[in-house]
Amino acid sequence: MHSKRRLRWAVLPIGIATAAVLAGCTPTELNGFLPGFTEDGVPATDKTEMVSGLWVNSWIVLLAVGVVTWGLMLWAMVAYRRRKGQTGLPVQLRYNMPIEIFYTIVPLILVVGFFAFTARDQAILETRYDDPDVSITAIGKQWAWDFQYNGDQEDGSDAVWTMGIQAQPDAQGNIDQEQLPTLYLPVDKTVEIKLNSRDVIHSFWIIDFLYKKDMYIGKDNYWSFTPTREGEYAGKCAELCGEYHSMMLFNVKVVSEAEYEDYLASLEAAGQTGNINEAYDRLQNLPGTGASSEGDE
Repeated sequence: MHSKRRLRWAVLPIGIATAAVLAGCTPTELNGFLPGFTEDGVPATDKTEMVSGLWVNSWIVLLAVGVVTWGLMLWAMVAYRRRKGQTGLPVQLRYNMPIEIFYTIVPLILVVGFFAFTARDQAILETRYDDPDVSITAIGKQWAWDFQYNGDQEDGSDAVWTMGIQAQPDAQGNIDQEQLPTLYLPVDKTVEIKLNSRDVIHSFWIIDFLYKKDMYIGKDNYWSFTPTREGEYAGKCAELCGEYHSMMLFNVKVVSEAEYEDYLASLEAAGQTGNINEAYDRLQNLPGTGASSEGDE
């Protein structure tokens, strides 16, 4: 009885201290120092906090397992050390059924648990919106990005688009951010991005959104989310795709709905309308582009 009382009094201050430490943590610290969060705790998208939660909780469990493992190792080193006057090997123990069951069942529970929570979150992250407010096609190419803002027409006749070039570093290696392809997104609107590639495998990664998806030729991937905070974010290709892979960068601007509509209107005024693939083929076949025209041998 006295031992239980002493244990209770020992656990109580530890719990209070832990709660106090966690209460003093900033949102950045509570989310495992991952990007995508401001000091007031507002995530970049509606899915960002889910990803950070899976990350942080996994590390908490793994650190707990590590503490137990390191503690048992230290205990074994001390309890079974060679004493003064002892020679030879210590007594060898062959079987201990409770311990063997323990170190078989516990890892199994951990693996099943990690899989279950990962599968649950992945199913939510991969669920597509039935009727998104915004539909965009992002196309990866060596080594830049094209973006098409799809309209309401099924044939894409009312779509607008922009074609990007790869990053242009100066002599000091500094990137001109103004020349990077820029993806515009309206804040607090459901967005679905269709992902495909013009050549090799690429990977579409908006760093602060804590998610990335591969892009293939002949296979369309989709990513659905809702941007929840206005601002500028960095994006890049996360799949080694050739010589200038590191230059395959882009910017993301999450803006108000009015600013988003103004941007689309500016693309329409510039004549960048219709299906982007048809426009891309026309540009590729222009004289002086280095591409072969139809009928050339």
